[in-house]
Amino acid sequence: MSDLSGKVALVTGASRGIGRAIAVRLASLGAVVALNYNGSEAKAEEVRAEIEAAGGKAFLIQANVSEEADVLRMFEEVLSKENRIDILVNNAGITRDGLLIGMKEAQFDEVLKTNLYGAYFCMQQAAKKMLRQKSGRIVNISSYSGLHGNAGQMNYAAAKAGLVGMTKTAARELGSRGITVNAVAPGFIDTDMTAVLSDKSKEAILSGVPLGRMGSADDVAAAVAFLAGDEASYITGQVLSVDGGLSI
Repeated sequence: MSDLSGKVALVTGASRGIGRAIAVRLASLGAVVALNYNGSEAKAEEVRAEIEAAGGKAFLIQANVSEEADVLRMFEEVLSKENRIDILVNNAGITRDGLLIGMKEAQFDEVLKTNLYGAYFCMQQAAKKMLRQKSGRIVNISSYSGLHGNAGQMNYAAAKAGLVGMTKTAARELGSRGITVNAVAPGFIDTDMTAVLSDKSKEAILSGVPLGRMGSADDVAAAVAFLAGDEASYITGQVLSVDGGLSI
Protein backbone atom coordinates (compact mmCIF):
# COMPACT_ATOMS: atom_id res chain seq x y z
CA MET A 1 0.00 0.00 0.00
CA SER A 2 1.20 3.48 -0.84
CA ASP A 3 2.92 5.78 1.59
CA LEU A 4 0.69 8.87 1.75
CA SER A 5 3.03 10.87 3.97
CA GLY A 6 2.91 14.54 3.09
CA LYS A 7 -0.46 14.17 1.37
CA VAL A 8 -3.58 16.05 2.43
CA ALA A 9 -6.91 14.25 2.11
CA LEU A 10 -10.47 15.51 2.49
CA VAL A 11 -13.12 12.90 3.24
CA THR A 12 -16.74 14.04 3.21
CA GLY A 13 -19.19 12.34 5.53
CA ALA A 14 -16.29 11.10 7.63
CA SER A 15 -18.03 10.82 10.99
CA ARG A 16 -19.30 7.26 10.64
CA GLY A 17 -19.54 4.11 8.56
CA ILE A 18 -17.64 3.96 5.30
CA GLY A 19 -16.41 7.55 5.60
CA ARG A 20 -14.94 6.88 9.01
CA ALA A 21 -13.13 3.76 7.80
CA ILE A 22 -11.73 5.63 4.79
CA ALA A 23 -10.47 8.48 6.94
CA VAL A 24 -8.79 6.13 9.40
CA ARG A 25 -7.18 4.11 6.58
CA LEU A 26 -5.78 7.18 4.78
CA ALA A 27 -4.44 8.57 8.05
CA SER A 28 -2.78 5.24 8.85
CA LEU A 29 -0.88 5.56 5.56
CA GLY A 30 0.45 8.99 6.55
CA ALA A 31 -2.05 11.44 5.08
CA VAL A 32 -3.27 14.46 7.00
CA VAL A 33 -7.04 14.01 6.88
CA ALA A 34 -9.68 16.71 6.92
CA LEU A 35 -12.78 15.11 8.45
CA ASN A 36 -15.93 16.64 7.04
CA TYR A 37 -19.18 16.23 8.92
CA ASN A 38 -22.55 17.96 8.81
CA GLY A 39 -24.37 17.42 12.09
CA SER A 40 -22.44 14.68 13.93
CA GLU A 41 -19.66 16.65 15.60
CA ALA A 42 -19.30 14.22 18.50
CA LYS A 43 -18.92 11.27 16.12
CA ALA A 44 -16.42 13.19 14.01
CA GLU A 45 -14.43 14.03 17.13
CA GLU A 46 -14.29 10.31 17.93
CA VAL A 47 -12.74 9.67 14.51
CA ARG A 48 -10.18 12.43 15.04
CA ALA A 49 -9.29 11.01 18.44
CA GLU A 50 -8.92 7.50 17.00
CA ILE A 51 -6.61 8.76 14.26
CA GLU A 52 -4.46 10.80 16.63
CA ALA A 53 -4.26 7.97 19.18
CA ALA A 54 -2.72 5.86 16.42
CA GLY A 55 -0.17 8.57 15.65
CA GLY A 56 -1.97 10.12 12.69
CA LYS A 57 -3.07 13.67 11.96
CA ALA A 58 -6.61 14.91 11.36
CA PHE A 59 -8.81 17.94 11.82
CA LEU A 60 -12.55 18.58 11.69
CA ILE A 61 -14.49 20.72 9.23
CA GLN A 62 -18.24 21.18 9.51
CA ALA A 63 -20.03 21.73 6.20
CA ASN A 64 -23.24 20.70 4.50
CA VAL A 65 -21.95 19.59 1.11
CA SER A 66 -25.36 20.15 -0.48
CA GLU A 67 -24.80 23.89 -0.01
CA GLU A 68 -22.24 25.42 -2.36
CA ALA A 69 -21.38 28.20 0.08
CA ASP A 70 -20.52 25.62 2.74
CA VAL A 71 -18.30 23.74 0.30
CA LEU A 72 -16.45 26.93 -0.66
CA ARG A 73 -15.85 27.68 3.01
CA MET A 74 -14.71 24.11 3.66
CA PHE A 75 -12.07 24.24 0.93
CA GLU A 76 -10.89 27.63 2.09
CA GLU A 77 -10.36 26.15 5.56
CA VAL A 78 -8.48 23.13 4.24
CA LEU A 79 -6.21 25.26 2.06
CA SER A 80 -5.60 27.80 4.81
CA LYS A 81 -4.42 25.01 7.10
CA GLU A 82 -2.44 22.88 4.64
CA ASN A 83 -2.15 24.94 1.42
CA ARG A 84 -2.79 21.89 -0.73
CA ILE A 85 -5.22 19.05 -1.34
CA ASP A 86 -4.00 15.77 -2.78
CA ILE A 87 -6.93 13.42 -2.20
CA LEU A 88 -10.67 14.08 -2.26
CA VAL A 89 -13.08 11.33 -1.29
CA ASN A 90 -16.72 12.17 -1.98
CA ASN A 91 -18.46 9.90 0.49
CA ALA A 92 -21.21 12.04 2.03
CA GLY A 93 -24.62 10.62 1.24
CA ILE A 94 -28.16 10.18 2.49
CA THR A 95 -31.14 8.00 1.67
CA ARG A 96 -34.81 8.90 1.46
CA ASP A 97 -36.18 5.63 0.15
CA GLY A 98 -39.60 5.15 -1.37
CA LEU A 99 -41.27 3.48 -4.34
CA LEU A 100 -41.61 5.46 -7.56
CA ILE A 101 -45.37 5.97 -7.41
CA GLY A 102 -45.23 7.41 -3.90
CA MET A 103 -41.93 9.29 -3.92
CA LYS A 104 -42.24 12.99 -3.22
CA GLU A 105 -40.29 15.60 -5.12
CA ALA A 106 -38.67 16.70 -1.87
CA GLN A 107 -37.33 13.16 -1.31
CA PHE A 108 -35.82 13.12 -4.78
CA ASP A 109 -34.33 16.60 -4.51
CA GLU A 110 -32.81 16.11 -1.07
CA VAL A 111 -30.92 12.98 -2.10
CA LEU A 112 -29.64 14.51 -5.33
CA LYS A 113 -28.54 17.70 -3.57
CA THR A 114 -26.37 15.81 -1.09
CA ASN A 115 -25.25 12.74 -3.05
CA LEU A 116 -24.77 14.29 -6.50
CA TYR A 117 -24.58 18.08 -6.23
CA GLY A 118 -22.39 17.75 -3.13
CA ALA A 119 -19.86 15.70 -5.06
CA TYR A 120 -20.01 18.15 -7.97
CA PHE A 121 -19.35 21.13 -5.70
CA CYS A 122 -16.42 19.36 -4.04
CA MET A 123 -14.90 18.06 -7.28
CA GLN A 124 -15.02 21.53 -8.79
CA GLN A 125 -13.18 23.14 -5.88
CA ALA A 126 -10.64 20.32 -5.56
CA ALA A 127 -9.92 20.40 -9.29
CA LYS A 128 -9.02 24.10 -9.18
CA LYS A 129 -6.22 23.42 -6.69
CA MET A 130 -5.15 20.08 -8.17
CA LEU A 131 -4.79 21.59 -11.64
CA ARG A 132 -2.33 24.12 -10.24
CA GLN A 133 -0.49 21.33 -8.41
CA LYS A 134 -0.56 19.15 -11.55
CA SER A 135 -1.46 16.19 -9.36
CA GLY A 136 -4.35 14.78 -7.38
CA ARG A 137 -6.63 11.84 -6.68
CA ILE A 138 -10.42 12.04 -6.60
CA VAL A 139 -12.41 9.01 -5.48
CA ASN A 140 -16.20 9.09 -5.59
CA ILE A 141 -18.29 6.65 -3.60
CA SER A 142 -21.01 5.37 -5.91
CA SER A 143 -23.08 2.24 -5.21
CA TYR A 144 -24.32 -1.06 -6.56
CA SER A 145 -27.68 0.71 -6.81
CA GLY A 146 -26.20 3.28 -9.17
CA LEU A 147 -24.99 0.55 -11.53
CA HIS A 148 -27.89 -1.87 -11.37
CA GLY A 149 -30.82 -0.07 -9.76
CA ASN A 150 -32.65 -1.06 -6.59
CA ALA A 151 -36.36 -1.09 -5.86
CA GLY A 152 -37.35 1.77 -3.59
CA GLN A 153 -34.23 3.79 -4.35
CA MET A 154 -34.91 5.68 -7.57
CA ASN A 155 -33.52 8.90 -6.10
CA TYR A 156 -30.45 7.23 -4.62
CA ALA A 157 -29.78 5.15 -7.76
CA ALA A 158 -30.12 8.24 -9.95
CA ALA A 159 -27.61 10.16 -7.83
CA LYS A 160 -25.12 7.30 -7.71
CA ALA A 161 -25.45 6.61 -11.45
CA GLY A 162 -24.91 10.31 -12.11
CA LEU A 163 -21.78 10.15 -9.99
CA VAL A 164 -20.38 7.50 -12.31
CA GLY A 165 -20.97 9.77 -15.31
CA MET A 166 -19.32 12.69 -13.53
CA THR A 167 -16.37 10.46 -12.61
CA LYS A 168 -15.72 9.46 -16.22
CA THR A 169 -16.16 13.01 -17.50
CA ALA A 170 -13.82 14.51 -14.90
CA ALA A 171 -11.26 11.81 -15.65
CA ARG A 172 -11.21 12.91 -19.28
CA GLU A 173 -10.99 16.59 -18.39
CA LEU A 174 -8.31 16.36 -15.71
CA GLY A 175 -6.10 13.46 -16.78
CA SER A 176 -3.64 15.54 -18.79
CA ARG A 177 -2.63 17.33 -15.58
CA GLY A 178 -1.83 14.19 -13.62
CA ILE A 179 -5.18 13.98 -11.81
CA THR A 180 -7.01 10.65 -11.61
CA VAL A 181 -10.73 10.36 -10.96
CA ASN A 182 -12.26 7.02 -10.08
CA ALA A 183 -15.28 5.61 -8.28
CA VAL A 184 -15.87 2.80 -5.84
CA ALA A 185 -19.26 1.07 -5.90
CA PRO A 186 -19.96 -0.70 -2.60
CA GLY A 187 -22.49 -3.48 -2.51
CA PHE A 188 -24.11 -4.89 0.64
CA ILE A 189 -21.95 -3.31 3.36
CA ASP A 190 -22.45 -3.63 7.11
CA THR A 191 -23.21 -0.02 8.10
CA ASP A 192 -25.90 1.97 9.91
CA MET A 193 -27.68 2.28 6.56
CA THR A 194 -28.09 -1.48 6.20
CA ALA A 195 -28.58 -2.20 9.90
CA VAL A 196 -32.23 -1.16 9.63
CA LEU A 197 -33.01 -3.99 7.19
CA SER A 198 -34.91 -7.00 8.47
CA ASP A 199 -33.17 -10.36 8.77
CA LYS A 200 -35.36 -11.64 5.95
CA SER A 201 -34.25 -8.81 3.67
CA LYS A 202 -30.61 -9.38 4.54
CA GLU A 203 -30.92 -13.11 3.81
CA ALA A 204 -32.51 -12.38 0.45
CA ILE A 205 -29.68 -10.05 -0.55
CA LEU A 206 -26.96 -12.38 0.72
CA SER A 207 -28.36 -15.20 -1.39
CA GLY A 208 -27.12 -13.29 -4.42
CA VAL A 209 -23.63 -12.59 -3.06
CA PRO A 210 -21.14 -15.24 -4.21
CA LEU A 211 -18.85 -14.62 -1.24
CA GLY A 212 -21.83 -15.23 1.04
CA ARG A 213 -21.29 -12.38 3.48
CA MET A 214 -21.80 -8.69 3.95
CA GLY A 215 -18.84 -6.47 3.22
CA SER A 216 -17.25 -4.25 5.83
CA ALA A 217 -16.48 -0.55 5.74
CA ASP A 218 -12.82 -1.55 5.86
CA ASP A 219 -13.24 -3.47 2.60
CA VAL A 220 -14.37 -0.27 0.92
CA ALA A 221 -11.64 1.78 2.62
CA ALA A 222 -8.97 -0.55 1.25
CA ALA A 223 -10.22 0.01 -2.30
CA VAL A 224 -10.27 3.78 -1.82
CA ALA A 225 -6.74 3.77 -0.38
CA PHE A 226 -5.51 1.83 -3.40
CA LEU A 227 -7.04 4.33 -5.84
CA ALA A 228 -5.65 7.22 -3.80
CA GLY A 229 -2.10 5.89 -3.88
CA ASP A 230 0.78 5.67 -6.33
CA GLU A 231 -0.03 2.09 -7.35
CA ALA A 232 -3.14 3.38 -9.13
CA SER A 233 -1.41 6.19 -10.99
CA TYR A 234 -2.39 4.72 -14.39
CA ILE A 235 -6.02 4.03 -13.46
CA THR A 236 -8.63 6.70 -14.13
CA GLY A 237 -12.28 6.89 -15.10
CA GLN A 238 -12.96 3.47 -13.62
CA VAL A 239 -15.59 2.05 -11.27
CA LEU A 240 -14.32 -0.54 -8.80
CA SER A 241 -17.15 -2.67 -7.42
CA VAL A 242 -16.65 -3.82 -3.84
CA ASP A 243 -19.64 -6.10 -3.55
CA GLY A 244 -18.55 -9.68 -2.97
CA GLY A 245 -19.56 -10.58 -6.52
CA LEU A 246 -23.14 -9.30 -6.23
CA SER A 247 -22.87 -7.58 -9.63
CA ILE A 248 -21.61 -10.64 -11.51
